[in-house]
Amino acid sequence: MSVLRRIENSIEAVVERGFRRAFRSQLQPVELARKLAREMDDHKSVSVAKIYVPNEYTVFLAPPDHEAFTSYEGALTAELAAYLEAHARGSGYSLITAPTVALERDDDLRAGEFGIGCRMADVPEGTAPAAAPEPEAAAPAPALAAAPVRNAAMAGVSGTQVISAADAQSAMNAGALVLVMNGVRTTMDKRVLTMGRSRDRDLVIPDPNVSRSHCEIRHVGYDYFIIDLDSTNGVEVNGHMVSRHALVDGDRIMLGTTEIRVELS
Repeated sequence: MSVLRRIENSIEAVVERGFRRAFRSQLQPVELARKLAREMDDHKSVSVAKIYVPNEYTVFLAPPDHEAFTSYEGALTAELAAYLEAHARGSGYSLITAPTVALERDDDLRAGEFGIGCRMADVPEGTAPAAAPEPEAAAPAPALAAAPVRNAAMAGVSGTQVISAADAQSAMNAGALVLVMNGVRTTMDKRVLTMGRSRDRDLVIPDPNVSRSHCEIRHVGYDYFIIDLDSTNGVEVNGHMVSRHALVDGDRIMLGTTEIRVELS
């Protein structure tokens, strides 16, 4: 069994000790671990001889999720930090210091939603830098050097904030989201895609029941949110009216009488 899988099992074991009964959202600790690892991958910075990654991570949680984690927060954050350290070692990354993970409450998030902020923190005065981990395999091909990482918040999503350090830093994954309307496929290749009847929209919907500026899809971190722009007839996803919805593969969007299918890879 791999080191990462053993740590994942350990995280799940922490959850079993009284967590599952109290936790009512879809958010799972192992999901946090994997998203943290993806943040590490997306924020690597290539130096002359090493690939550095952030060593400080903050997970922003909705109030009910944060409360559910409170009773074993110390054990969970320690396991998440160990998971990140093992991921760095296996990927051949270098850390300035051992990674740390903190959980913070964000009142603008709903149960099941979360964001991640990360940064490269300097070594405290008088502390020796962390030794570079020995890679278990060849180091990944060098990527373009990343800009200094900062915690970021994206505002304007249905009057709330969805926090994600990847908002301004991560690159778009080409072809990650496709909208299929009347057999025509539209690939989202920008951070915000506008939809409506007006010809200046990114996706024009020739439906008299659709507003000129009806809605938009925003790429926030690793998620895609559809947001109603105060349209006349609203936005329906899978038969339910929504003002904001995190899209998943197979979702059916109904705008007026026009159906749009979501494909996410």
